[in-house]
Amino acid sequence: MIGLRKFAAAALAVSAVFSLSACANDPLANQFKAGDNKNYIAGDGSVAEFAEANRGEPIVWSGATESGAVLRNSQLTGVVVVMNFWYAGCAPCRAEAKDLVAMNRMFLGKNVQFVGVNVRDTAPTALAFDRTFDITWPSIIDAQSGSVLLAFTGIVTPQAVPTTIVIDKKGRVAARILGRFENSTLKAMIQRVVDEK
Repeated sequence: MIGLRKFAAAALAVSAVFSLSACANDPLANQFKAGDNKNYIAGDGSVAEFAEANRGEPIVWSGATESGAVLRNSQLTGVVVVMNFWYAGCAPCRAEAKDLVAMNRMFLGKNVQFVGVNVRDTAPTALAFDRTFDITWPSIIDAQSGSVLLAFTGIVTPQAVPTTIVIDKKGRVAARILGRFENSTLKAMIQRVVDEK
């Protein structure tokens, strides 16, 4: 019995060392440790695209929007969804808002729906943001439940805002930008998914 306890303790210690070393070069963890009180952790702008064969199952999500309606993935079957995780006090989110509006206009009539996921604010704050930046697409208010963020665990890093994902017509994640996007990159990502048969 004592031998088993010593073995378990040793295994736990080794696991802790590997866990800590894995975080050593994590830019999100480093921002958190910096403690500079900017109230958000910015993504590093990294881009990931997933081949159709590697996209896995469609992701099921739903939530109440800032207008009080309920939006769910099943309403958007057959549509390419551009989902942006944001909140009003996030400086990069504010900086990219006008670019998102322009991108939305660019894809009007092309079977593309933009959807916001507000991870921190109340509905009135989100509505004020919509008015300020001329945003016309719905945003799910996810601050209380976190259900949409949870549905995309492993794809969207909860602390990194903004994050933008492109969801294919079958409801599977096709691409992700962790942090503020480059216009040409996001446009190309959306177009590639729109063009899929």
